[in-house]
Amino acid sequence: MSGGLYSMEGRDFDRTLDLKKVKPYGDTINDGKTQISFTLPVPCNDEAIEAAKQLLKKMGFENPQVVFYKELNEGFTFFNCYGNCSYTVDYTKIHVPKVESQTMDMHQCDDFIKEHIGRKIIVIGASTGTDAHTVGIDAIMNMKGYAGHYGLERYEMFEALNMGSQVSNEDFISKAVELNADALLVSQTVTQKDVHIQNMVNLVELLEAEGLRKKVILICGGPRISHELAKELGYDAGFSMNSYADDVASYIAQELDRRRNG
Repeated sequence: MSGGLYSMEGRDFDRTLDLKKVKPYGDTINDGKTQISFTLPVPCNDEAIEAAKQLLKKMGFENPQVVFYKELNEGFTFFNCYGNCSYTVDYTKIHVPKVESQTMDMHQCDDFIKEHIGRKIIVIGASTGTDAHTVGIDAIMNMKGYAGHYGLERYEMFEALNMGSQVSNEDFISKAVELNADALLVSQTVTQKDVHIQNMVNLVELLEAEGLRKKVILICGGPRISHELAKELGYDAGFSMNSYADDVASYIAQELDRRRNG
């Protein structure tokens, strides 16, 4: 059991929270109140509302309520619903694999590379395959960066090349060989039908076939990417939401140092 002092609307109050039985809440701790939205391929009528409620019950929600519904197109209805979640999770037993590195700012990272690597680190990044989205890779690579976090192009000790979007895995590897890259950054945003997984696996297979996999630090990132997924697919690290160039640069520098100096 653990407790603490919390503030709500300027008022302090004590409450005890059992981290072994955690569930959503809206107004009161452990009331299970949850908001959920979905679309059903049915006409917009009373039967559709009842179908949504029955579905919520089968999903484990008590007191299901449809608070908004609208016909999207003929034969398709969108629902916004509330319900009370009847399940809990044991927060104390949750373990999420994380990237093992200490995040440094740009100046700290440059100093680390000067001291431990002694030369510029060559990094190539791209949105590979058919993915045409560049927001993610630009946030990590471009000089201006994102949200006050400068991109790798601004680092003194990184030689960064952003190849942009829709770069084939073959061209990506070819450029890595040409520049003798230390690290490859792969950005994947489009995830429909797991196309990102197919493309990421293909890149690993091509690198292994060329005998290059162990010679580079292979990193992937995107809104649906996790470090756990990255490791499963054969990558060294994965960065998801709320990751910045600082995180990626720090990992690359420290991982390269580990490989070079043990």
